Amino acid sequence: MRKEEKELTIEQKLKVLYELQRVNSKIDELRTLAGELPQEVKDMSDEVEGLKTRLTNIENEIKDLETKISDRRVQIENDNASISRYKEQQDNVRNNREYDNLSKEIEYQTLDIELCQKRIREHTAALEQLHADKAKTTTDIEERTVDLTNKRQDLDSILAETKEQTETLILKTTDLERQIDDRLLTAFKRIRKNARNGLAVVTVERDSCGGCHSKIPAQRQLDIRMHKKIIVCEFCGRILVDPEIDRVK
Repeated sequence: MRKEEKELTIEQKLKVLYELQRVNSKIDELRTLAGELPQEVKDMSDEVEGLKTRLTNIENEIKDLETKISDRRVQIENDNASISRYKEQQDNVRNNREYDNLSKEIEYQTLDIELCQKRIREHTAALEQLHADKAKTTTDIEERTVDLTNKRQDLDSILAETKEQTETLILKTTDLERQIDDRLLTAFKRIRKNARNGLAVVTVERDSCGGCHSKIPAQRQLDIRMHKKIIVCEFCGRILVDPEIDRVK
């Protein structure tokens, strides 16, 4: 990485580090803002697809039940036809045995008709529930699709809005990084990576570290205000600067 030819003073390095942190924090904010929406869009998209799959399954169940009802009705027609045929045959039987056999067949067909009618009632009740489920699922799909469309528009808008800002800030970080020697820049990036909130450089606030809020001794605060050396927090390892650092020329 190419550096400025003129070596910066410690005070100037601290100012550059502080500014680099501010720019990186802004980039983090922009990415966080856009970073939450893609996941929301994905979750909503998955939900809509899940609802569509559910709707397809419901429609298949409806078709299956309608087929079963139709088959049962055909079966009833066939059973009635068989009963009529058996009754005609009873008029021409030669003995009681034949008559009893035909009576048993009529009884069997009658029971089959009753079973078919029972199944038709059960299927019809199930169909009513499925049609209700279909209507609700269809409404859910319509509503969630509208929500998804709106959320996608929000995401597209934010991405378009933050893209230019992010690109500008990235260029600024590149310029700032050029001013810092490799060893210090590596340390800055390492601290930033390990910090929960991405803060590698923090100011002293109310006699405490602006990162972990641990108390800083008075003598150490004085050393920080002197800008003579780079001082890190003994507890969290962040680079400490005083709030007046941004006034350094």
